[in-house]
Amino acid sequence: MNTVTSHIESLLKKLLVLLSALIVVGVTWQVISRYVLQAPSSVTEEAARFILIWISLFGAAYAYQTGSHLGLDIVVNKLSEKGQIFAAMLSHVFVVGFALNVMVFGGFSLVDLTMSPIQTSAALEIKMGYVYFAVPLSGLIIVVFGLNKIKDLASQVWGR
Repeated sequence: MNTVTSHIESLLKKLLVLLSALIVVGVTWQVISRYVLQAPSSVTEEAARFILIWISLFGAAYAYQTGSHLGLDIVVNKLSEKGQIFAAMLSHVFVVGFALNVMVFGGFSLVDLTMSPIQTSAALEIKMGYVYFAVPLSGLIIVVFGLNKIKDLASQVWGR
């Protein structure tokens, strides 16, 4: 499973670099079209907003995998080594539970809700379900990362 998560992490990194480059190009064009050409582009404004949503959600999954999220571990550091491992396992169980219930199941409900009575964006005229699809997809990625972290911690405790 570690090879699967490393491949997903590598793909996420590439996706985040691509999305970051796209948002820089889009916002640069927005500034040029607004101030130089005196004709602001509504398409780039909306695209930048949607790309930022995707960067936020996939960036959260990447940050979770790399351990870059902010954490308060004052109490956990006072526990024994096994206590710290169990606390880490418990936190990962909560993360997996949240990602599964809220992001995956709730996200698919949101996507379904915006795809059935087709809701489209104003400028790009794409289905909003495609934009919102980042929620369940990033949730699934977080679930995979979390389960892998739980498995690794369990093998530390039980030696498998």
